[in-house]
Amino acid sequence: MADLVKQRAKKVIKLLKKEYPEVKIALDFESPFELLIATILSAQCTDARVNVVTATLFKKYKSPMDFLSVSNEELEKDIFSTGFYKQKAKSIKACCKTLLEEYAGNVPKDFELLITLPGVGRKTASVIAGNAYGIPAIAVDTHVKRISNLLGLSESDDPVKIEYRLKEIIDEKDWVISSHLIATHGRNVCFARKPKCEICVIGDLCPSRRKG
Repeated sequence: MADLVKQRAKKVIKLLKKEYPEVKIALDFESPFELLIATILSAQCTDARVNVVTATLFKKYKSPMDFLSVSNEELEKDIFSTGFYKQKAKSIKACCKTLLEEYAGNVPKDFELLITLPGVGRKTASVIAGNAYGIPAIAVDTHVKRISNLLGLSESDDPVKIEYRLKEIIDEKDWVISSHLIATHGRNVCFARKPKCEICVIGDLCPSRRKG
C-alpha cells in the first residue's frame, strides 16, 4: 500500500511538472530577508496581494532596523491590505528585533533556528529554507494540505503530519518544487469549492475526483 501511494505521488509530480514547466514561488523577493517578511504577510492573504504590498514596502523598508525605526501604527498602515495587520506588524517587529540581536541582522539558514524566530512557523521556515537557501523542504499551505488529502497522499488535518508524510513519499529533490506545483494547481484548477475535475491533468490519479 505504501509503495502504491509513493508511486502515485511520483506520477502526480511528474504530470504537474509537465503542466506547469515554469512553476516557481509566487511571492516576489530579492533576498532571504524580503522573503521572510513576504511570507509572514502571506498568512491568510493571497500571494498576489502580498506582491502588490511588498512592491512598495521593500522600497521603504530595506533592513530589520528600518522596520524597527517606525511606529506600529505606521507599519500597520503600510501592510493594512494584507489583513490581520496588527498581529503581522507585531510579528515583523519582533522578528526583526531577534534578527538584529542574535543574527547580526541576517536570516539564519538553519531550519531549527528559523522556527525559533517570532512569527515563523514550520511553513514559513520551509519556504525560506527551500526558496532562499536551496535547502530541501516542503511548505504545507492550505492548497498543499487540501490537495494532498484529496489525492490520498496524506490523511490528516495537521500540517506537520502532512509535511512529514509527504517527505516520506516524495523524492527529496522534488520537495521544494512539489509545494509550488500543488499550490499552483490549487489556484488554477483544484478550487476548494468547485474543483475543475473535468480538466484536471491528475484527475485519473485522484480518488476524490468528481464524476460527471
